[in-house]
Amino acid sequence: MGDNNAHGEHNTPQPARKLTAVVVPLLALIAVVVGLIVAWTSLNTEVGWFAYAPLSNTTFTGNGVAMVSQGTQIGLTVTVLGLLVLAFWAGLAVGRRR
Repeated sequence: MGDNNAHGEHNTPQPARKLTAVVVPLLALIAVVVGLIVAWTSLNTEVGWFAYAPLSNTTFTGNGVAMVSQGTQIGLTVTVLGLLVLAFWAGLAVGRRR
């Protein structure tokens, strides 16, 4: 015990808190990178579809329709979740300092 500490008061962080302070942002950063890699590698997928309208004389065109593959959706979801965890961890770290 030091001169500035009251009985039973400790200023040293616990080992588990130190470990989570390193592991959580590292895992979130890994999730962001993996999500971006998955989204980037599945961008070149071809989506084929056709529309058949036998009673109309008009041709259907899908202007403004964005077709995104399932791999791209999963990759972007993992990226967003990783960024949310990083933002939460950064807010928690800033809040603890004050």
